[in-house]
Amino acid sequence: MAHPTTEPPSTEPDELSSASGKGALLGAMFLMATSAIGPGFIAQTTEFTAELGAAFAFAILLSVLVDIAVQLNVWRVIGVSGMRAQDLANRVVPGFGYVLAGLVVFGGLVFNIGNIGGTGLGVNAMIGADARVGGAISALVAIAIFLSKRAGVAMDRIVVVLGALMIVMIAVAAVTTDPPYGDALKQTVAPDTVDVLIITTLIGGTVGGYITYAGAHRLIDSGIKGPGQVAQISRGSVIGILVTAVMRGLLFLAVLGVVAGGTKLVSDNKPAEAFQHALGDAGLHLFGVILWAASITSVIGASYTSVSFLTTFSAGLSKHRNAVVVAFIAISGLVYVALGKSPSTLLILAGALNGLILPFGLGILVWVALWRRDLLGGYAYPKWLALIGVAAWALTVYLGWESLSGIADLWK
Repeated sequence: MAHPTTEPPSTEPDELSSASGKGALLGAMFLMATSAIGPGFIAQTTEFTAELGAAFAFAILLSVLVDIAVQLNVWRVIGVSGMRAQDLANRVVPGFGYVLAGLVVFGGLVFNIGNIGGTGLGVNAMIGADARVGGAISALVAIAIFLSKRAGVAMDRIVVVLGALMIVMIAVAAVTTDPPYGDALKQTVAPDTVDVLIITTLIGGTVGGYITYAGAHRLIDSGIKGPGQVAQISRGSVIGILVTAVMRGLLFLAVLGVVAGGTKLVSDNKPAEAFQHALGDAGLHLFGVILWAASITSVIGASYTSVSFLTTFSAGLSKHRNAVVVAFIAISGLVYVALGKSPSTLLILAGALNGLILPFGLGILVWVALWRRDLLGGYAYPKWLALIGVAAWALTVYLGWESLSGIADLWK
């Protein structure tokens, strides 16, 4: 049974013409990966490595396995149906799509302010410029991408290039610090310490909020959709998560090499301290480049994905989507420049909401996989994959419950 026509994937000719090429799939994979690799990702990985040492490798492994379970289902359902998450939600329960869209857009906007703050700190570490100035310039760079006549292709290429650049630079740092590889490998499967809270935090940080849908929405906007594209869809989801895993693994090893040598990271900016300790002043500048690249790609991912949810509200928003993305970035940049720092209270609230978005959205998609074959064009969804999705959903319900403490913190 064919589902009714939904809003067209894109109004940009360049996106449709690139659909048959590998560039579109590669762009979707890296958009998902780089959306997860933001300034919070870098700070989080450094903090947990300093706390757990080599045992953090086990937490990384578990988080990657859960991430794969979530993204395999998200990409498969969205990709095969050819509909965005909020449109599927509205088809399952009228109105649910608007709720999902509102949550994702709010969380995306607040985190985008933090992402722009990260670009400012990156510029400051690179060349010593004022962080507000660096953030404002970086926001203009992101805006320029979406003002391009070939915005879709430009976005795909930029996230791939910057993602690859980050991997190379962090790999250099990992080799330079000479971490205890044997101990890290051993504790990947037999850790000295298991911290459930850290594991749940990692999972929320790599597939929470807008990050869940970044790659899948880009995929269908590029024209890669339908039952005939299942192989590409599945491969893209796994590789995208593995790119994130490689980045986290390399950053873990780079910091592990520093702390395993007895160095205590005590500053407020532990990632910068670790890189500076490993490579001197050059390390600080290298960290600035990595932080800027991680932050600007997250700005692109958060803006693009959040607006992909806004298009549900109005055909006019869909028609002028790039202009809406530009406005989204501009608002985020103006708020950051006005405040001078990330709004901590809003970030707590957005983080808590992201913990609720994941089980809400994933639950709807798993429901479609199990009981709404009509929305999948009659595609026989693999039961084993749906059951993995159910297990992942149950875990995200627990994570969502835990995230409510973030809202409670606002009133303390």
